[in-house]
Amino acid sequence: MPEFLVDEAIEDYAFVQTSAEPPLLQELIDQTNINMGWPQKLSGRLVGRTLKMLAAMIQPKQALEIGMFTGYSALSIAEGMPKDGRLVCCETNPRAIEFAQGFFDRSEHGHKIEVIFGRALDTIEKLDMQLDFTFIDADKRNYLNYYERVKEMTRPGGLIVLDNVLWSGKVLQPESEIDDILVETNRRIAADTDVENVFLTIRDGLNVVRKKD
Repeated sequence: MPEFLVDEAIEDYAFVQTSAEPPLLQELIDQTNINMGWPQKLSGRLVGRTLKMLAAMIQPKQALEIGMFTGYSALSIAEGMPKDGRLVCCETNPRAIEFAQGFFDRSEHGHKIEVIFGRALDTIEKLDMQLDFTFIDADKRNYLNYYERVKEMTRPGGLIVLDNVLWSGKVLQPESEIDDILVETNRRIAADTDVENVFLTIRDGLNVVRKKD
């Protein structure tokens, strides 16, 4: 699995030339690297600032995150939301939830975030909300299921953002079931007449999808 899909020097240049995240998020990165397994799951600056900017542009009142990990992306999205915005985060790792909540409690945007423990598909079925913004970054086997269900819940003009859609480049030569699922998810989105999308080569790939009016 390559660490960089673009030249590492270009990746570093983009990182330096992108607005820095707030100090609390920088601390969250450091503590994730020290205390949590699989710290590479954390979204990082390029993805995080993209999420914050998209949220700031559309000002979502109702948002959903599928796959929270230690809260970096959640706080990035919440930072761009209005003060009365609500971000529901689905997570199955109790230790990650406890870790993230400590940072939410210290953030001026933490009051916008509600964490729900359990399988995301089960949680989604219980939600009674029309979504303005969704970030999907969880188990890849369910990516297409997440997309299809979330699209139904998304208002016209709302955004759905899927992470890891390049899957370390494996979408070009799929060899496993998960590779095939991601290829099919990307194909289905590109062919979906209900939406328009742009596929960005940020980090491990971001598919930014807008439900048509």
